[in-house]
Amino acid sequence: MKILIVGAGGIGGYFGARLIQTGADVTYLLREKRQKLIQEKGLCIETPKGNFVVHPQTIRTEELQPIYDLIILAPKAYDLANSLQSIAKASSRGVILPFLNGLTHLQTLDQEFGKPRVMGGVAHIGAMITESGSIKQLTDLNVLTVGHRSDAHRELAQKFNQICDKAEFKNIYSDNIDQALWDKWVFLATLAGMTTVTRGNVGQITASPYGKTLTEHMYQECCSIAKAYQFPIIDSGQTKALELLTQKDSSFSASMLRDLRLHHQTEHDHVLGELIRLGDQFAVKSDLLKLAYTHLNVEEKTRENDS
Repeated sequence: MKILIVGAGGIGGYFGARLIQTGADVTYLLREKRQKLIQEKGLCIETPKGNFVVHPQTIRTEELQPIYDLIILAPKAYDLANSLQSIAKASSRGVILPFLNGLTHLQTLDQEFGKPRVMGGVAHIGAMITESGSIKQLTDLNVLTVGHRSDAHRELAQKFNQICDKAEFKNIYSDNIDQALWDKWVFLATLAGMTTVTRGNVGQITASPYGKTLTEHMYQECCSIAKAYQFPIIDSGQTKALELLTQKDSSFSASMLRDLRLHHQTEHDHVLGELIRLGDQFAVKSDLLKLAYTHLNVEEKTRENDS
């Protein structure tokens, strides 16, 4: 299987490097500066259990050909259009596997390529690009969930899962990938909403007098929206999610908080805004989500005015 990964950021960089360690045929589509760095130094991965370096195949947009069986997309949600433009020379064949937050990207990809060519994927990892260009895994969490959304690519999805079985991360094959996407969206919206509106991590929020209760309430708002769309979060899933979202002394926070602190663009409209809009269609109450979204929207407008 020939795999093209668009970019070498936190998700694509980490999981792609782990796949390369197994001998998988992985090529990274990179911009000139990033390509030059990786060609000179390799792709460096820093993990809590030790560091490693791989020397991947790389390619530029103008060199692409339609030779890939699987094209992995893992940009920020607001960069999806640019990513699709970058793969134009390769995207006439193969299956697209997106690892983006929210669900609206699937509608875009289905319209562009047709549902038979769009797989479903969920990545759980805290990772970032360091100033030196390395990928730094921030916690031990590294789970990849994939699944077919059409019988047309079921065999390819299962084959990719078998490749992932050999890699040093946890992988899950889901026969209901849409539910897995909702599970993550509900969790992430709560994590991002609470950590950005308070500008604190899970431990700090939980240690405050009302933090745990507010987190639970926001999570239930998100769960109510999922339930309205016939994707209810099962009780055991809710229990596990709330344990992570309210864990004492936890340094866990959303990458959106890091982006906010660095005055970078955030995915708040895709993670929070779109969920709120879906909830409004069913008159689902989401006051805490709307407070978090309003805060981020004001911050974005302030950043734009100051730039």
